[in-house]
Amino acid sequence: MTVARAFEMLPPMTRLLRFSMVGGIGFVVDASMLAVIHHGLGVNPFAARVFSIVLAAFATWRLHRRVTFDPSGHGQMREGFRYYCVVVFSAGINYGIYSAIILSIMGFPPVLAAVAATGCAMAISYVGYSQFVFRCDTKPDKPVA
Repeated sequence: MTVARAFEMLPPMTRLLRFSMVGGIGFVVDASMLAVIHHGLGVNPFAARVFSIVLAAFATWRLHRRVTFDPSGHGQMREGFRYYCVVVFSAGINYGIYSAIILSIMGFPPVLAAVAATGCAMAISYVGYSQFVFRCDTKPDKPVA
């Protein structure tokens, strides 16, 4: 059973709740990949976080497209480009907060810094996705009565 199929079996939820649940899955991808890349492969925590964010962003785009928002109708290339624009913007904020924590608190665990940074970037992501990525800009052919 796929994750999207599991979401479909749940009772109707608000978009914000679905967004949060998909974000939670994205965070698990982010944090686990950060741990594997940093601790397992020995990559420094700053470079490791760049890779973990990219992997998590791909996972959340596919899930948000299926579970949280309706596809935009702009085609996947355009929608994917818009999604990654929002990702880059919110990831910049996320990464800045993450870096500030790591640099200002000696020995702070990178995964805990990622938790704090991700929480701060969540609101920016929701607005960007709902208003820029998945918003359908097309006008209906017939006026709505």
